[in-house]
Amino acid sequence: MPDLSIFPITRRWPARHPERIQLYSLATPNGVKASIMLEETGLAYEPHRVDITQGESHTPEFLSLNPNGKIPAIIDPDGPGGRPLALFESGAILLYLADKTGRFIPADPAGRWEAIQWLFFQMASIGPMFGQVGFFHRYAGKEIEDPRPRQRYVDESRRLLGVLDARLDGRDWLLGDDYTIADIATLGWVDNLINFYEARELVGYDDFAHVDAWLQRGLARPAVQRGLKVPAGE
Repeated sequence: MPDLSIFPITRRWPARHPERIQLYSLATPNGVKASIMLEETGLAYEPHRVDITQGESHTPEFLSLNPNGKIPAIIDPDGPGGRPLALFESGAILLYLADKTGRFIPADPAGRWEAIQWLFFQMASIGPMFGQVGFFHRYAGKEIEDPRPRQRYVDESRRLLGVLDARLDGRDWLLGDDYTIADIATLGWVDNLINFYEARELVGYDDFAHVDAWLQRGLARPAVQRGLKVPAGE
């Protein structure tokens, strides 16, 4: 039985099943990347709900795992060489789990880098821009009277949706026929933009038919449906 007591985070969120991957997360667009990937791969895992609205990601225990104070983070008791591995950053977690299982990333080097570039596109562009739309449209930013900050992020998010739409013209997934970590990384953000952030009309989402068809294909996957609800509320 793996001993995870060396990780201080387990004192606040005890591992009932230490032989499983420990997931510390919340059902946010970044958090669900990890849970969807875990559901898609079928790896055994134990989810722990980290309530970021209550500052739990900035507690000493969580910061011992991720000094940046962001979810998701994982501990794999069976990491490289059979030793436990702690990992944060959602993109790194996706890459790690893809390599661990040999799934959802092409085996050939050219295809692998194609998947990685679209993963980085989500990390560098889709997430930050869509997140700012959420801040200015749904959260405290909506109280700012100057319309220019919000419009800047709306315009950029619309441009990014156009990039996705052009890429998905004639393709089921971002890499074509193969569903990969690039899709897993991006699905939750697009879904969140139009539903939780309620920005469908704001960004003119209905102009991007290829994006919506791709989103619906993704949301129809049983593992995605399960992953979007992990970890469950308490």
